[in-house]
Amino acid sequence: MTVAEVICDSPIRGHGRERKPFDLPEEHVMTSSISSVVCGIGAYVPPRVVRNDDPAFSALDTSDEWIRSRTGIIERRWADPGTSTGDLAVRAAERALLNAGDRGVDLVIVTTTTPDHRTPSTAPAVAAQLGLGTVPAFDLGAACGGFLYGLATADVWIRSGAVERVLLIGADTLTTFIDPTDRSTAVIFADGAGAVVLRHGEGTEPGAVHRVRLGSDGALKDLVIVPAGGSRAPDPEVTEGRRRHSVNMQGKQLFQHAVSRMTESSRAVLQDMQWSADSVQAFIGHQANQRILSKVADLVGVSEESRFGNISRVGNTSSASIPLVMNEIDMQPGSKTLLTTFGGGAVWGSAALSWPILTPRKGN
Repeated sequence: MTVAEVICDSPIRGHGRERKPFDLPEEHVMTSSISSVVCGIGAYVPPRVVRNDDPAFSALDTSDEWIRSRTGIIERRWADPGTSTGDLAVRAAERALLNAGDRGVDLVIVTTTTPDHRTPSTAPAVAAQLGLGTVPAFDLGAACGGFLYGLATADVWIRSGAVERVLLIGADTLTTFIDPTDRSTAVIFADGAGAVVLRHGEGTEPGAVHRVRLGSDGALKDLVIVPAGGSRAPDPEVTEGRRRHSVNMQGKQLFQHAVSRMTESSRAVLQDMQWSADSVQAFIGHQANQRILSKVADLVGVSEESRFGNISRVGNTSSASIPLVMNEIDMQPGSKTLLTTFGGGAVWGSAALSWPILTPRKGN
């Protein structure tokens, strides 16, 4: 497979045949080797470390053993009050641009659930702070699936010829959206940012994005939701209470759907690429829960030594989690890499790429 393709899992019906949006025409697939290529990675997490025995959790009916056994988390990073998603995004992006060796980009995408403001978008301010001038910049909201949705978007922009280079940032400060009295979310979510630079290139190059599959099911929107604060339930005076303005999560149902969808989409991408599971050299899932990650990897058939993660040290950082892991590992350029995610919406996706050629990077 020498061409990057974006495929939606859900076919469009009612027009005489089934088709999949973003699926390339057969003649294009057969002749084109254009691809987006990862050429830089950077990440940043706040310095504050919050361990399972931190006083912040003292009022919850929980313990270090309870949290570890159910989530795999030992500690997480929290941003200090006044530190925004945009602040974290800028730090990660600076490192990614430095790693890429060229600050020039034609487009900035920030994937986030926790923007600095309802309006305007966070991305233009991030671009301005980075000194990138008047490049197009926008936010993309797909919850914990944001990074792969952003990767697919950046890939399409590059393959279309509209841009040469894209800065893609996944960043969230989820601690601003959690209820500290809700142990199902308070001990899980954390803050961080990860970024990649993608450039126009060839599908045969190390770093090439080969395949992205995305899907969604709005019937599952209540799995992970902030019920109030949007246009459906504005509640500007917060009369409905803090819980309605915080992340609400149906843990058991979320586990089942996440395992099912991440497994299905991972298998589909492997089939598209004609890769066997045991040929995957780097498997990186959204760092939501270690039990989910292990179950998906087992079902897909990925070997233990090819599984990478950091949830034990940074918690669930939503759209930042996959690039945070990518920033921590070093692989042989060209290594077969499988990414997968599931998030609120519900949304999910998986991607196949070859590991890029990278210069040494600064840690998270």
